[in-house]
Amino acid sequence: MSLGLSGADAGHLAVALALTYALGFERAVRGAAAGDRVFSLIGAGSGAVGIIAAHGAPNAAAGAITGVGFIGGGMVFRQAVGRDHVVVGLNTAAAIFAASAIGLLAGQGRLLVAAAATVFALFVLEIRHIRVLSMLDGRHWASRFPDGEPPPVRAEPEDGAAAGDP
Repeated sequence: MSLGLSGADAGHLAVALALTYALGFERAVRGAAAGDRVFSLIGAGSGAVGIIAAHGAPNAAAGAITGVGFIGGGMVFRQAVGRDHVVVGLNTAAAIFAASAIGLLAGQGRLLVAAAATVFALFVLEIRHIRVLSMLDGRHWASRFPDGEPPPVRAEPEDGAAAGDP
């Protein structure tokens, strides 16, 4: 079996690029560090790996997903905000993972599933920003429910002793 690029494979690669560009465009509009170019490159690379996997090397897909996990991991940071720490970049990291899966699907010729996954990912990313759908955002309801975990209790030292002194 030849791995030469056929017309159908080129079309699958173009679909992978277009669908992941749409995800990247949404991330760029929302000010994420990774935007349309990064997502398009991930989609094109994953699409190419999907084509290779469809032509007899299924383990290639596992390697691509693992590699993209490292890229996504590099997007996650912990920032200090006052006395608290906030984790940023999780949405972009998850969207990068989704873009890789979408690229693999399109590369393997599963265009309907790839398109549906793109629509669902865009829906999840935009739910907070669409007035009618914002009712489905968990943050809208969070104030009405108690936290699942109580905040950590900070022990105050007694009689001016330093924390940790016996």
